[in-house]
Amino acid sequence: MSKSVVSHDMNKLKAWLVADAKAAGFADIGITKAVHSQRTTDGLAQFLDDDFEGDMAWLRDTADRRQQPHAMWDDARTAIVLGMNYGPDHNPMDNLAVRDKGNISVYARGRDYHAVIKGKLKQLAGRLAAKSGWQVKVFVDTAPLMEKPLGQTAGIGWQGKHTNLVSQTHGSWLFLGTILTDGELPYDEAQSDHCGSCTNCLDICPTDAFPAPYRLDARRCISYLTIEHKGQIPTEFRTNIGNRIFGCDDCLAVCPWNKFAQAASEQKLAAQVETVLPALDHLLGLDEARFRAEFANTPVRRAGHERFLRNVLVAAGNSADMGLVPMIIPHLDHVSGLVRGMAVWALRQVLDEADFATMKARYASVETDQDVAAEWG
Repeated sequence: MSKSVVSHDMNKLKAWLVADAKAAGFADIGITKAVHSQRTTDGLAQFLDDDFEGDMAWLRDTADRRQQPHAMWDDARTAIVLGMNYGPDHNPMDNLAVRDKGNISVYARGRDYHAVIKGKLKQLAGRLAAKSGWQVKVFVDTAPLMEKPLGQTAGIGWQGKHTNLVSQTHGSWLFLGTILTDGELPYDEAQSDHCGSCTNCLDICPTDAFPAPYRLDARRCISYLTIEHKGQIPTEFRTNIGNRIFGCDDCLAVCPWNKFAQAASEQKLAAQVETVLPALDHLLGLDEARFRAEFANTPVRRAGHERFLRNVLVAAGNSADMGLVPMIIPHLDHVSGLVRGMAVWALRQVLDEADFATMKARYASVETDQDVAAEWG
């Protein structure tokens, strides 16, 4: 078969794939060679050299496999990167003023995007395999595949100064999924950086998590602290966390490119009533069974009950709401030191000195956990 015929056939296949992806609900699709640039691999190495990963040991443990897509699958030749819009129908920055409510990141308010996108990707990849005879594998943020750099080389967007992908048509609100295949399709042009001189995302960060543009110290990031971090939230960050109980949207929400973003259309990603600014007094009363039931099928369950309570107690301390004290006090007897410690801190924030001293006299002398004892101290 001549080269021109092969090219024609591949262009037809690509056109079909793009149309099928859009029909399946994906907002964008780009195709690139399954190779990372030296800049990308150097960036990963620098991130790990600086210990920016914190408790996310899996990043270091899988570093060798992250170097290149073929390190996970020898036959990977092409990366098909797809974006699904999850744009909010409101300004997420407005949520920060509601101090008696728990603020959950936009991405975690609906059904777990991993399940939603992976199901669609598998169907799309299956149809591609049937048409082409190629092998395919699908990925949605759970394997050691660096999808954001692939998204940039595939032309979906560029990695902004906050390190997340930014789209000219969808702003900062895109979930990414990738199909790797051993076949080859015509590649799209890489997207250039359009951040310019803007530093909105860097300037807004409450915890100064960006030591430089395009570099993130995860140990200072509120999303990391409220989701991935296993221990007590360091004292220096607690006040600035405000009412954020799972994730943070600040650096995404202030991006000027969001002026082109539209609200998500995929109904499975729509916010569930339980995740839209739930009342802190309600959240403080959730036992583990009710927590698991209330946040079933959402990303919030990933934090686990104890870490979730830790986060809610930080928000309670920041609320300055004396009415929450009766809901905080029972957590001084919680089996988890993680919860007890944050209950102490919350009470310290909302009680006057005399009332806090009374609580300390009752509880501090019997505390056996050194970290919790230090909170009393």
